[in-house]
Amino acid sequence: MKTTELSLQRYFPWLLLIGILLNMPGLWLDVMEPDGALYATIAKHIVLHNDWINLYGDGHDWLDKPHFPFWMAAISYKIFGINGFAYKFPAFAFWLLSLFYTYVTARDLFNATVAKIALLLYTVALHSTLANFDVRAEPYLTACTIAAIWHMLNIYKGKHWLHIVAAAFFIACAVMTKGIFILITIGSGWVIFLVIAKEWKQFLNYRWWIMLTLSFIFILPELYSLYVQFDLHPEKIVFGRQNVSGLQFFFWDSQFGRFFNTGPIKGSGDISFFLHTTLWAFLPWSAGLVGGMVYLFRYERDNNSSRWILYGSALVTFLLFSLSKFQLPHYIVIEFPYFAIVTAYFLYQKANDPILGWFANIQSGLLYILCGLILYLFYITNIQNAWIGAVMAISITLLSAFFKDKIILRKILFLGYATALMLYIFLFVFFYPFLLQYQSGASAAKMISKDDDEIPVASYQSFSYAFEFYSPGGVNLIKNSNQLGDFIGENPCYLYTSAAIGDSLIRSGIDAEIVSTSKNFHITKLKLGFLDHKKRGQALETRYLLYINDSDVD
Repeated sequence: MKTTELSLQRYFPWLLLIGILLNMPGLWLDVMEPDGALYATIAKHIVLHNDWINLYGDGHDWLDKPHFPFWMAAISYKIFGINGFAYKFPAFAFWLLSLFYTYVTARDLFNATVAKIALLLYTVALHSTLANFDVRAEPYLTACTIAAIWHMLNIYKGKHWLHIVAAAFFIACAVMTKGIFILITIGSGWVIFLVIAKEWKQFLNYRWWIMLTLSFIFILPELYSLYVQFDLHPEKIVFGRQNVSGLQFFFWDSQFGRFFNTGPIKGSGDISFFLHTTLWAFLPWSAGLVGGMVYLFRYERDNNSSRWILYGSALVTFLLFSLSKFQLPHYIVIEFPYFAIVTAYFLYQKANDPILGWFANIQSGLLYILCGLILYLFYITNIQNAWIGAVMAISITLLSAFFKDKIILRKILFLGYATALMLYIFLFVFFYPFLLQYQSGASAAKMISKDDDEIPVASYQSFSYAFEFYSPGGVNLIKNSNQLGDFIGENPCYLYTSAAIGDSLIRSGIDAEIVSTSKNFHITKLKLGFLDHKKRGQALETRYLLYINDSDVD
């Protein structure tokens, strides 16, 4: 389809650049609680104690997640210092890597035009962009997964042996990010493809076995760390019990134990969760994804196609997520390269079909709905300088309404990017900065001078991972009043606590200065009572940062 290729050639680099830039503002915003700030704190402990083996977080030995993302963040701290940008930057770099591998995978399995469309879709998919701001494991995992698949495709084609090493390396990094369950995501599509293509000899191909052997060798640092931290110390209390094997948790309880709900960490799930989650998480391209899935099941008849490497992997992973008892929205992000390619292939195949006019209308409708929602949020939240954002949203919407293009595919992409432009400017320039001012742990920690890094710091009945992360040094987590008495006896010290506790300490005669008073709200669990500026005061909790000079009671 030369027309489709020419219609994209001029605008592709500009749209891609805009998409990448829209993912960048969140790098400079504060790390968000709970998970992001917790993981940032774990990596901080690595650097402060120069201990790359033992993970420590939440006041105890940490076994829940493997080491790789924490190692990446810790290396970044060594380069940029311990700050929010340094925590997020390596994940952003891996996301950029996932863009490259999404492109080359789509190019090799389809063609360059499908690859360009897929890249544009993936770059501004909602939850992928959010994952670059509220960083967990997904940017690392997504990049390593799609990279492993592409290098395996080159192994299958018999290309240079370096692809064996590269595939093994990315497989190992993925396993050291999320556990061995990720092997199902990487390998299931390959197994399905080889079976339906009846390429039985491939199962005996020595190149695959070398790749698996190297993958195991590359994960030895993770296995060694787990063994040293846990298996050598059966006396440690983990998950409320002793004799916990780090290796057993890694190979079974962490993933399979969760899936079968037999591990130490249990959950509950709804089989339809990821169906409706995907519809908002893949915005603004959700309608195109639905069209792509329908097209795939109705018209893709080439069962021998190596494209089943992607189709099978996406389907098996989605089913596993849906059947699992552990279901969080960000899990779906690792499917986005697959979703983008499936959607791009559908748009490419239907580029000259009038049916795309319906999808253009849906994109327009989504833009108008989003503009209305943004204006409503500006009104109800009373965000500072909201009028600037409101003018911006209305301007983008009006300009898009008058936008005409005879090439419907290009119109869909432009409307989608207009939606992303309006949404991400709203989120990263207005909404998230507004929310983060109520993450009081971060603002309180920034009141502690870096010159005071030798002064003990603690939190009591005002738990905050952000306070731990942004404090210059380590933070003691005080669990009861006896520990509190012992801590403030070691004056001078800083204490982050609730207003009620702080006032009580001051009334008792302790020489304590209120360094900061801040309003706190659990901003990842938004409620209308908080968003409404007229009712917000009732939803907020006051917290103090105290500087205690003398703990003696008069």
